[in-house]
Amino acid sequence: MRAAVFYGAGDLRIETRRDPSPQPGEVVVKVLACGVCGTDAHEYAAGPVMYPVVQRHGVTGHQGPLVPGHEFAGTVVATGSGVEDRRVGDLVAGAAPLLCGRCRWCLSGRSNLCEGYATVGLHRDGALAQYCALPAAGCLPVRDGGLSADALALAQPTAIAVHARARGRLVAGETALVIGAGGVGAFLVLALASSGTPVWAVDLDEERLAVARALGATGTLVAPRPEELPEALGDQGFVPDVIFEASGTAPGLQSALSVSRRATRLVLVGLQGRPATFDARALALGEVEVIGTNAFVRDVDLPEAVRLLGRDPERLPALAPAALPLSETVTGALAPMARGSAHQVKTLIDPWAEHRRPTRMRAG
Repeated sequence: MRAAVFYGAGDLRIETRRDPSPQPGEVVVKVLACGVCGTDAHEYAAGPVMYPVVQRHGVTGHQGPLVPGHEFAGTVVATGSGVEDRRVGDLVAGAAPLLCGRCRWCLSGRSNLCEGYATVGLHRDGALAQYCALPAAGCLPVRDGGLSADALALAQPTAIAVHARARGRLVAGETALVIGAGGVGAFLVLALASSGTPVWAVDLDEERLAVARALGATGTLVAPRPEELPEALGDQGFVPDVIFEASGTAPGLQSALSVSRRATRLVLVGLQGRPATFDARALALGEVEVIGTNAFVRDVDLPEAVRLLGRDPERLPALAPAALPLSETVTGALAPMARGSAHQVKTLIDPWAEHRRPTRMRAG
């Protein structure tokens, strides 16, 4: 098979590798579409950080060059011993977490906090290849025939947004603000709008805001300085109940804090690059809740993500208008993302394509 293989910073090679075989409890998926995310771009630019290229990973045992790719969809082509609920020919959405199933977090329904958490495509070979082996539990069969593999490759980042939405505990009549409409922020807009929540998006990039409107945002605003944001939103008659900080930047966090009022819930989606300073006294007096969110609960959030994607597939090309061949993984995906110049929210790779193609979100 052809695969994209990471060796080190700036060094990703397209190679021919032996097709994987399923171990007990595993399946092999023919990958039809695979998303490239910010983590992949960061590893390409400055890694290895998470990829176990130099040191052996304590859970997976992987050490050495790694095939990235943890957001994917395809068809099952082989099953290992003990696999009963996945069949050859199933179209599946990949959900890459490897879970121990035994720790307190797995047993309490919060598997995203698993003490032995690892991920296909980050800690062992993943899906930027024509075939990928993974535990059967790590892929969800989708047998209703409504969505294509391109759409299902968006299920993993959508599941992250679904989980973040749940952490915000929105109820009927409440409103939401998403700060940072690229990457997960765009998926958050989709998840919130699809649930009927009035949502505004704030970003520095008008193209990202246009995507947010296409995904159902009630309103958008080119981000002013943090201290000016409350007045700018107030001029629009908008006061959020829940704020999702998805930019992962210091100005984004400052903006979120400046908009927070009494009883606001502030959900930290983007990961800050350094420790932040804020007025804890003001948060306490206003009973402002600061809420973390991390990844997604595979057995809860992934099925909900697939249902959400199926509600309005016509909106999905706004997220990922084109799929690129494996040969353009660096030039069309990783390098532009690392520079901050990517033109689409989500870049999909089709490992079987010879040329880039428009995405198809409906099956057939």
